[in-house]
Amino acid sequence: MAQVSRVSRRRNSKKSPITASGKVEFKEEKAAAGWINWLPLIFVFFGGAAYYNSLHAPFILDDRYHIVENGRIHQLWPPWPYLLHTSRPIIYLSLALNYAVGGLDPVGYHVFNIAVHIAAALILYGILRRTLLSSLLRQQFGASAIWLAGLTALIWLVHPIQTESVTYVVQRGESLMGLFYLLTLYCVVRGIESPRSAWWYAGAVASCFLGVGCKGVILTAPLVVFLYDRAFFAGSWRDLVRRRWHLYAGLAATCLLFPLLLSQAPEEWKESAGFEYAGATPLKYAMTQSAVLLHYLRLVFWPDALCLDCGWPITRTAGDVLPQLLIVGVLVAATIWALRRKPALGFLGAWFFIILIPTSSFMPIADAEVDHRMYLSLAAIVALTAIGLFWLMRRFGAPSIAWLAIGLIVPLLTALTVRRNSDYASELTIWQDTVSKSPRMPRAQYDLAHSLEAENRIPEAILHYKKAIEDNPDYVDALNNLGHVLAVSGNVQDAVPYLQRAIALKPGLAEAHLNLGYALAQQGKVKDAIAQWEETIRIKPDLADAHNNLAIALALDGRTEAAVDHWEQALKVTPDSADIHNNLAYALSRLGRTRDAFLHYEQALRLKPDYVLAQDAFAKLLATLGPEAGGDPNRAIDLASHACAATNNQVASYLETLAMSYAAARRFEDAIRTAREAIEVARSTGHPEIEREMEARLDLYRHGRA
Repeated sequence: MAQVSRVSRRRNSKKSPITASGKVEFKEEKAAAGWINWLPLIFVFFGGAAYYNSLHAPFILDDRYHIVENGRIHQLWPPWPYLLHTSRPIIYLSLALNYAVGGLDPVGYHVFNIAVHIAAALILYGILRRTLLSSLLRQQFGASAIWLAGLTALIWLVHPIQTESVTYVVQRGESLMGLFYLLTLYCVVRGIESPRSAWWYAGAVASCFLGVGCKGVILTAPLVVFLYDRAFFAGSWRDLVRRRWHLYAGLAATCLLFPLLLSQAPEEWKESAGFEYAGATPLKYAMTQSAVLLHYLRLVFWPDALCLDCGWPITRTAGDVLPQLLIVGVLVAATIWALRRKPALGFLGAWFFIILIPTSSFMPIADAEVDHRMYLSLAAIVALTAIGLFWLMRRFGAPSIAWLAIGLIVPLLTALTVRRNSDYASELTIWQDTVSKSPRMPRAQYDLAHSLEAENRIPEAILHYKKAIEDNPDYVDALNNLGHVLAVSGNVQDAVPYLQRAIALKPGLAEAHLNLGYALAQQGKVKDAIAQWEETIRIKPDLADAHNNLAIALALDGRTEAAVDHWEQALKVTPDSADIHNNLAYALSRLGRTRDAFLHYEQALRLKPDYVLAQDAFAKLLATLGPEAGGDPNRAIDLASHACAATNNQVASYLETLAMSYAAARRFEDAIRTAREAIEVARSTGHPEIEREMEARLDLYRHGRA
């Protein structure tokens, strides 16, 4: 900060703009100072306005893997399972906290993401304000520092390109890393200005350390902070190193944690990047990024093409992107020149490019373009545009035009963000939007098909699964899901080839073996189905559906004891499955273990009180047992009555059970009436076997025999 060693004063002289602390005061700054206390509320208001309609947005894409299917975060304590088996332990800790508070209700996760984003915007405001008040810029912008910093940070807060980092839950990896990145820089700025700098520098190192636990982009923070220090505060490189070498040693040391964390990443993460990933060499990837960077810049000023999964193609030759390469080359050269001649301007360019180096330079990554990578880099473009516009208008004597333009852009961008968040209202809407913008992206077609399948729009789902396979014939997940949908919709003959191809491409895909087993069972090939389900269990022993399906097949084959073993294995994985409790109860009753069967029927009905299959089966068992074995005709009548009422007395087998229950309770008139009703329903619905059986029982009931 600019310091004045001595200031003389006269009692009657005009008040000097220089304070006793040596800081210059401007009328505009004093007028705006009163707004500082209101800034958090202003940021909360605009952040809430921009993202209020995202609170109920469902989990999408990678959210399923990291949240819904990630059992490690489903318990908060002990934390070691999720802290020691990921390269992003801070993200997993935040997800575990969300799960502990609200389970799988997405609202809590979205509230957390929005709060992180607002906090990051407030810290960005603090950095911008103190930068504009630095000795380098104070004379030009000090009078308007509060307003300029506040409006710039607000634009960054509500810009629609940020939605992917905020509304897409698991991309909090970007926003939470961004929060710690900005906090690292803010602590350094405060430390430079503070007589107690050690505490602020310790805070910067701690923030950077936490950021490493969020995402690898934080590795650029020491360099960016170093360049910031040189641009705005240090008199020379030598002076910077001499005064604050210990700070930068500490920041650099935090980066040593990253290789250790990366070694804990899941294998599929490690396979999504690399110098030869999917044929994308570093050179080809770098050429591709020239076009991607210009695409990002276009989205900053015209965010009309935001796409969750655009599938940007890899450039094959330099000629394909020659204009883009030239433009990016000029921008990089201008940044390097400005760092030497115009440090403040050069730093903004460095901020933009350096933060994008880990993802948008030469290291091939599965997705060449994703909007959330602009989370922090956006700040440089917004600051350059807002501050540059203000400087230009002031040069022409019209600063009010600049204030009007900057001020109007905030509500406009807020409205655009609200509109973009409406695309996230459901899985179906976000994937419909994505496919409309990127129709040749197989993964988008696949996820749209998956969403349509969940909505039971099966013909449309089949169409989009087929489109995904047309664009990528080796898309294993699409082959598997298409085979499954075809099988459950009755097209078993068509399903089998898709499932067999999926297994040929990926023999270890347990779900494909599971689905193929189902399709074969539908064709009557029970032994082949059993072989597929046994293979499924070999690959994935904790897949409850495989144990359940195999148990059903074994029970139908008369191997009831073996079936019971598999149902018990299934319950170890999914103890809250009413279906499996019901199936196991039936098998136990066949083995004569009626007391155990009672327990599982009770559990099935506790989990699913309106479960008519369990009500009917349990009622039949209670009606056919003697009192000494636990029979209870009155309970049987109650259960069977509920099953009949739930199906409007239109299921003959349920009416048959109710008649049996009445007879067991010696209420033969009710038994005769219900049996006749069962006969009529059986006749009208085409079940002659039930009709014949009830005719025989009706004769028993007429003679007072159960």
